[in-house]
Amino acid sequence: MIRYGILSTAQVVPRFVAGVKESKDGVVTAIASRGIEKAEKMAQELDIPQAFGSYEELCRSEDVDIVYVAVYNKGHYDAAKLALMNNKHVLLEKPFTMTLAQAEELFAIAKERELFLMEAQKALFLPITNQIQQVIQAGKIGTIHWLDSVTAYPNIDHISWFRDLSAGGGVFRGAGTYPLEYMQHLLGALPEEFKGTLTFPAGQSDAQAQATLRFPNGVLGTIFLTVDLDLPKRMIIYGEKGKIIVPDFWKTDTAEIEYSDGRKETLHSDQKSEFVFEVEHVNECLKQGLLESPIVTKELTLKTVTITEAIYKNNQK
Repeated sequence: MIRYGILSTAQVVPRFVAGVKESKDGVVTAIASRGIEKAEKMAQELDIPQAFGSYEELCRSEDVDIVYVAVYNKGHYDAAKLALMNNKHVLLEKPFTMTLAQAEELFAIAKERELFLMEAQKALFLPITNQIQQVIQAGKIGTIHWLDSVTAYPNIDHISWFRDLSAGGGVFRGAGTYPLEYMQHLLGALPEEFKGTLTFPAGQSDAQAQATLRFPNGVLGTIFLTVDLDLPKRMIIYGEKGKIIVPDFWKTDTAEIEYSDGRKETLHSDQKSEFVFEVEHVNECLKQGLLESPIVTKELTLKTVTITEAIYKNNQK
């Protein structure tokens, strides 16, 4: 069995644990928080055998093979480095790190110590994502010219640090990774050019973001994110013969194809946990002794961190 230790008691953790439990070879053996009370409470709720009151204790545990890092955004680098320096494989939630230098350092440590390191990006492993790729590759909607993504989180203040830019808060850093990597994954290409605009309420992190990407062969990607509006969350992939509409693309089990001649087709997959497919992939990578995912590659992660860091720098001059 692949034994997972979890750093954090954040809202995402119960859903991730459900994914591990649904997987064939995964088991959660430990959870840690910066306070033992929170860790013990969640361990009891989720039936996790061990609870630790510090991240260091969990990372030193001999009952953990891989550490899932889901701490607040700015803490990703320190927590992942701690796990790697204790010779644990790491699955690190997005955004991977605050800077490219941090990301490159983590990959260098993982390589030196022969450890697996991957950015958590469940959307790329969903069965519906594979179906969409097959539709595109079969040419059913023709040559792709434009991908357009809208993501809205009008009720974001349950994340206490979201509006604190210094903590890694902000809508683009928090949610931009999903469409950025989904587009790159579907197209099998990295963007050649990018630009972005962020809006900052006084004294707060960015509340709205717009990014434009230019991929090879002139394909455009546009991304809009907001916490100010309540909009339908979706990605639309436009081809010469039709379009694919993907609602809630980071967790969906359905998508709709609308052809130019008026025909429609629905894609559907059966799934309980949207996390299980990512977990199964990680388990398989570890069983094969891989240090890098062939899906969420080092190249993909570094390009996404580069884009994100550059857009923040350009909007804070």
